[in-house]
Amino acid sequence: MTTDALTNMLAQQVLGWSPAPDRFLRGNRRWIPRWRFAPLTNLADAFRLLDAAKPEEFALSGSGNGEFWVRVRLPGGYGEARDTSKPRAIAYAVARAIGIELGEQK
Repeated sequence: MTTDALTNMLAQQVLGWSPAPDRFLRGNRRWIPRWRFAPLTNLADAFRLLDAAKPEEFALSGSGNGEFWVRVRLPGGYGEARDTSKPRAIAYAVARAIGIELGEQK
């Protein structure tokens, strides 16, 4: 799955935004440019995604080798991810918790 496809799915399913060619439509005639929402590379956007998912529980930890581990429990599912990028680990864990199949990642 491409980064754009995953970002679209997360924006739709977690934030309720509709993807358009160069923006996300947020409702009530509001929108955000695509480049302003990058949960796989921007830590603030990853936490925005996590907050919007309304987790019942989440854990974030790091190891000495630069790898991050994230576990997210939502009312409807559970997701876990490891990655050298903190935003990507958060986004992957949220994606898995809402049922998006990512295949095997790090």
